[in-house]
Amino acid sequence: METEATKITDQTIQNTANREGKYLTFSLAGEEYGIGILKVKEIIGLISITPVPQTPSHIKGVINLRGKVIPIVDLRIKFGIKAMDYTERTCIIVVEIASGNHKISMGIVVDSVSEVLNIKAAEIEDTPNFGTRLDTSYILGMAKTAQSVKILLDIDKVMSNKEIEQLAAA
Repeated sequence: METEATKITDQTIQNTANREGKYLTFSLAGEEYGIGILKVKEIIGLISITPVPQTPSHIKGVINLRGKVIPIVDLRIKFGIKAMDYTERTCIIVVEIASGNHKISMGIVVDSVSEVLNIKAAEIEDTPNFGTRLDTSYILGMAKTAQSVKILLDIDKVMSNKEIEQLAAA
């Protein structure tokens, strides 16, 4: 007979196994982050971004990528990190996010791309509880590597539904 504790343990094991895989890692303000490699479409150097009026400050504008208009989000600003001048290492990661029944391509500006890591389930811990006032639903977990901790992002949850609608409108 399966108990409630067994169900919770089985669910935790399943969630941990679902997080295992390859991640593209990048840095923002000296911290390392990771996005599931299957969400990444390409990495491009910084190109001219066309601003869109009356959008939030973290939505930098749009780019024309091979004839397709793609909205660009500066993750530094989105995460409340102080903005900085872009450098030769600054780049755009083009990701595909799921919103409802459709997928949206979006570019995220990061300080630099690091590497692709294969992260095992045993190396991933749940996000610590930072208190009830802090929304961490967009964090999949914390990956422990020999040198540091990398914050694994659920890129589908980094932007709220309202922000995704604004992106689609842009």
